[in-house]
Amino acid sequence: MARQERAVRTRRAVVEAAAAVFAERGYAAATIAEILERADVTKGALYFHFGSKEALARGVIDAQITGDYWVARELKLQEWVDICMTLAHRIPKDVVLMAGIRLSADLQGRELFGSAWPAWTELVAGKLAEGKKLGEVLAHIDPHETAEFFLGAWLGIQFLSEAYTNWSDLPERASLLYRYILPAIATPAALVNLDIAPDRGLRVIEEVERLTARPAAG
Repeated sequence: MARQERAVRTRRAVVEAAAAVFAERGYAAATIAEILERADVTKGALYFHFGSKEALARGVIDAQITGDYWVARELKLQEWVDICMTLAHRIPKDVVLMAGIRLSADLQGRELFGSAWPAWTELVAGKLAEGKKLGEVLAHIDPHETAEFFLGAWLGIQFLSEAYTNWSDLPERASLLYRYILPAIATPAALVNLDIAPDRGLRVIEEVERLTARPAAG
């Protein structure tokens, strides 16, 4: 068990170090040597988990979608809102998420290591489909089509937030995005019960940290 835990810690250290380098330099300029130095692991340990720089980039992208701060709710639309609102709070503080954004937008590199966008689209489409079955989503709404549309808008507010305020207003932008999108897709009964306040993500994170006794986020 101790060996397995050590392997998990090593893999996480490598992913975080690679994410830091990718976020700062981009994929093309990143080097294995710098990632090794940041991770403070041996070359053998790195290559045990990731056989190439491309594999490292895929590892960072795969780490984007985790259920660490997801909470089951009565309303599936609230679960969707909570996922993105917690991301809006975490992105400026989480180098793995920031690196995933940069890698997914790398048009040349995507042929080598892929993108997180398809997985995010499927996740959102799944929540919308569940909500539609439960009567939370209007009958004419196509979950996958709506998920594709939302992803484009979500990426847009990320880039604007980074450009204008260095991410500091991302929760407010995410709240505004939901304010305009949800009335077009949610049933009235569901809409009045959704919490899309800018501080929603922080409150969900604090809720999860209380339940799991995880150290509080900064």
